[in-house]
Amino acid sequence: MFRRRERRTEESGPYWKQRGWQVSAVFIALVFLLGGIVALVSGKGGAGEGTSAAVVSDGPLPDSSHNAKGSRPDGCHTDDSAGGAKPDAAPKDVSWHTLGVARVPVSASAGPTLIEGPLWWCFAHTQTGAALAASVIPSQMSGSHWKAVTDRQVVAGAGRRMWEFKRGTVKNIDSAADTDAAIATYVGFSVASYTSTAATVRLLLKSDSGYAATTVDLRWSGGDWKLLADGSGSLHSSVSSISNTDGFVLWGV
Repeated sequence: MFRRRERRTEESGPYWKQRGWQVSAVFIALVFLLGGIVALVSGKGGAGEGTSAAVVSDGPLPDSSHNAKGSRPDGCHTDDSAGGAKPDAAPKDVSWHTLGVARVPVSASAGPTLIEGPLWWCFAHTQTGAALAASVIPSQMSGSHWKAVTDRQVVAGAGRRMWEFKRGTVKNIDSAADTDAAIATYVGFSVASYTSTAATVRLLLKSDSGYAATTVDLRWSGGDWKLLADGSGSLHSSVSSISNTDGFVLWGV
């Protein structure tokens, strides 16, 4: 029902004039993934410009085989007491940070509790932790350290390889000063499905253009949440304009 309503809100006309596309561009500032318009993006500033991985000592492990089942990487501690319970409110310790062209929520209890260079990691093994990972990790993908983030925080496989190929064709955007896009804020979330090993999170964003929503898939791997790229190399579903916040848990701004 909800998805059918969203489809009716899709706009016609040139993609760059559509409000949904403008908000989507803000989402991770990687418009080449949206609407199949890779060919329209200049290759200048691509993989050869500032995409070397940052040096990190510890972080989200490459795969679960590197640590004991169910354990967390050294130094990673979060409040996982909620387990798989569905949250009805955001944590009270949420603060706000600007990453790239987005304002993202951060929780001292639910994550990310560790920041090491471009890696913001260690999310609670809960629905709220998955929602925070779904907001924070994509926001790091527009900048010059996207490869380091991808290596540690995107599930390995064909989807990730396609993501890396596409991402390597566009220039880096490290801040709003590098683009005409306005800052967007992750104002809420809803969890469509959740198990101890997988989550699908619907994200609510707000910018000057209004509200928009998109969906992100995650997997629990190596003791933390990671993004799961789909077969086309996208880290999120198509972005849809919506009229209100019904059905979403709001972070509070």
